[in-house]
Amino acid sequence: MAENVYEFSECFASEKASMPKIEPVLCILKQKMNISDDRFYNLLIAVTEAFNNAIVHGNKLNPEKKVEVCIHADTQNIHIHIKDQGRGFNPDKVADPREPENLLKDNGRGVFIIKSLLDEVSYDTGDQGTTIHMRFALG
Repeated sequence: MAENVYEFSECFASEKASMPKIEPVLCILKQKMNISDDRFYNLLIAVTEAFNNAIVHGNKLNPEKKVEVCIHADTQNIHIHIKDQGRGFNPDKVADPREPENLLKDNGRGVFIIKSLLDEVSYDTGDQGTTIHMRFALG
C-alpha cells in the first residue's frame, strides 16, 4: 500500500469569492508532491473546473450551501473529491462539446475537460448533491 503523503479537507461557501481559494491549495500540493508544471496545469484546470461547477451549477451560488473538498495523496495517486449540495445531474446526459451543434455553446465543456485531463473520474449524484471523484496518477 502506498504511503499517505498529503491530506486536505475543507468546506467553502458557494459564492464567487470562494472560487480563487482552491488554487493555493493545489499549489501547496504541487510543491509537496513535486509535480511538473505541465502535469500540474492539467490538475489545476480540472479541479478548478469541478470546484467552480459545484459552486455555480450545483449550489447555484447559494452561500448557505457548502462545497466540500477532500484531497488525499499518496506516492502513486492524488484523489480529489468535491461535493456540492445541489439537486444532482446526470453526467452521461451532458452533450459532447465536440459535436457540431454544440461548438458555439457557451457552456457544457466542463465535464468533458475534466475527463480529458485526469486519469479517472466518476460521479455520485442525487437529490442531496453531487460528488465528483477524481484520480490523478503521479507515475
